Amino acid sequence: MKRYRNTAAAAAATALAAGLLIGTAGPGTAAPGRADSAPSDIKTVSSGWTVPWGLSWLPDGSALLTERDSYLVYKLTQSGTRTEVGTVPNVVTTDGEGGLLGIAVSPNWNSDHTIYLMHTASEGNRIARMTYDGSSLGGYQTLVTGIKKNKYHNGGRLKFGPDGYLYATTGEAQTPDLSQDKNSLNGKILRMTTDGKPAPGNPFGTLVYSYGHRNPQGITWDPQGRLWEAEFGDSKYDELNLIEAGKNYGWPICEGECSTAGMTGPKRQWPTGDASPSGVTYADGAMYLAALRGERLWRIPVDGTNAGTPKAYYTSSYGRLRTVETVPGKNTLWLSTTNADSNGGEPDGADKVFQVELK
Repeated sequence: MKRYRNTAAAAAATALAAGLLIGTAGPGTAAPGRADSAPSDIKTVSSGWTVPWGLSWLPDGSALLTERDSYLVYKLTQSGTRTEVGTVPNVVTTDGEGGLLGIAVSPNWNSDHTIYLMHTASEGNRIARMTYDGSSLGGYQTLVTGIKKNKYHNGGRLKFGPDGYLYATTGEAQTPDLSQDKNSLNGKILRMTTDGKPAPGNPFGTLVYSYGHRNPQGITWDPQGRLWEAEFGDSKYDELNLIEAGKNYGWPICEGECSTAGMTGPKRQWPTGDASPSGVTYADGAMYLAALRGERLWRIPVDGTNAGTPKAYYTSSYGRLRTVETVPGKNTLWLSTTNADSNGGEPDGADKVFQVELK
């Protein structure tokens, strides 16, 4: 059960539970979005997980998921059959938010059988790739090193963009000045080739695509190919950002709305107690953002570059929501919890993967 920081938050949760729309103030022009598509039915796909973190789809419609603290990769079918694929080598914990984090299936998986992983290692955070032959993992190869680690703020999300390049989110490793240092890989969104090299067209000729981030953990694209990002704030505001190449998103000078010259503010912001966002995905006219501390799923309608009024679902019903991804070819989401981490306080095996129908 969520422990509310104040009575106002408790009142808001009560209103949401009663089905009332609570608009959260933040930057951005209101967008109409699609009022006729919203979460309806929710069911459990799979239970017995311990801090599932990354999720990426295979061409057959099943998904690969990582467990942060066990360093294991699993295959999960849409009918709920879970199979252990293997353990990722060279992973270490930070006794906080580090471990085995993001996973991305190659767009050419049918021909190269390759997956990409982001994890904490002895020297820092790294990006690696492995082969998956349909039954087991092998062929570990390091692609990117030099990403500093810390107990917290390790970022960790990996996804292939519509341009075919691999994107990664990195935290500032509890060292805020790294976010503004364009020579550092921390506090950034990175964009790279499948060999871990800077992608053509990157704004600084390096892996860095955007900077000024604190602890980004969610990225997704809308149908027009625009990149959106969910980011943990410090003590004031969490953010939904529209990412453009070379832009500076303000941390540590700005947290939330930013009027500093040369810096870009968020499209929406939330008090940290209402969000602490990790995963984000686009589906049917809206962004869906999974909140950890806020223990809710936010729906934010988007219209072009504008983000409309957020509405929350499942407040305090399922605990800490980590990852949300759209099921390919369906108007459906998969949504996972991480209640078995130190903040959730639940025992090992307490986490679940849900399926959310949008109607």
